[in-house]
Amino acid sequence: MTILITGGSGALGTELKKIFTDTLTPAHQELDITNKKNVADYILNHDIDSIIHTAALTHIRPCEENKPIAWKTNVDGTRNLVEAVLDNKKKIKFIYISTACVFDGHTGMYKESSIPYPENFYALTKLIGEYEVSKLREYLIVRTNFVAKKKWPYPGAFVDRFGTYLFAQDVSQGIMDVHRENMSGHVHIVGDKKISMFELAKLTTPEIQPMTIKEYSGPRLTMDMSLDTERWKKYKISDP
Repeated sequence: MTILITGGSGALGTELKKIFTDTLTPAHQELDITNKKNVADYILNHDIDSIIHTAALTHIRPCEENKPIAWKTNVDGTRNLVEAVLDNKKKIKFIYISTACVFDGHTGMYKESSIPYPENFYALTKLIGEYEVSKLREYLIVRTNFVAKKKWPYPGAFVDRFGTYLFAQDVSQGIMDVHRENMSGHVHIVGDKKISMFELAKLTTPEIQPMTIKEYSGPRLTMDMSLDTERWKKYKISDP
């Protein structure tokens, strides 16, 4: 079984490559998801059984400041992959990695059945990506919230933003689990504990400084990204 992983150099893609065997992880030069013909040719010329689509522009500020690029990558790129699968006669399972940010973040602990309502442009593009993927017969939309297990990239972390966070390696295991179960529709891969972003950052960066949203200036953020699940088990965040 051959699995195409898009975004193979990202935090999640890197972890997925470690646990899935027989994978295709093309570089951007080989597979540019924003190039419709390139995508169609690649899917046609490779014997692919499943696609795990992790490639995306994920940082909130760049998405807000350059909406055309965010749309081209997150929406058009996803649409190109979906249409290539629809045009292919072979049955291909499509796993789309979405985000907890499709919800407004006003209450938290969102389930698969909760109604999305994005707070910013990044989250909007991911929600529209979900819509594109739902055109397929064989699809699974995975909503999750994770970071790479490495030093926190900023001097501070919010004490008033929350999530059921996991590390990328935990989410990759969850994706393997639901792939083996041949799940479809929507599923949330979540941590078993709701913690603040500051608590998350301290796991890898003990010297991290606390900050609040009042100290932040920029696009609207999803304040409570915690997810619940009514379809699957929860995961314990791995030790740093």
